[in-house]
Amino acid sequence: MARGDVTHVKVHYKGADEDFLVMVDSVEDYNKWLSDKSVPLAQVVSSFKVFTTRKQGAQGMLQGASKGELENEFGTSNEDEAVLKILEKGSLQEFEMTERQGRKNDSNGPYISR
Repeated sequence: MARGDVTHVKVHYKGADEDFLVMVDSVEDYNKWLSDKSVPLAQVVSSFKVFTTRKQGAQGMLQGASKGELENEFGTSNEDEAVLKILEKGSLQEFEMTERQGRKNDSNGPYISR
């Protein structure tokens, strides 16, 4: 079974000290929310979790943002409010993970053509 071959969408916000990211479900839902704020956020974001890359730009390893980082950048430690600010002021980024094949259980030994 192949793994990967999916498209991920995130909103990147370049802060004063850190880069912040929020994962969204689709480009269409995000654009719909931008033009009509009555669209529920639960239909837009994948989770109400703010991530940071520890000053590695939009492509760094994702880690959960601490309450202190949120407070310093957004003036609140409430993740829901930070998500709103990131969605409003951030830039949309879409990336695709390519399909890859791999072994499922290495204990089965080498793969032999028969």
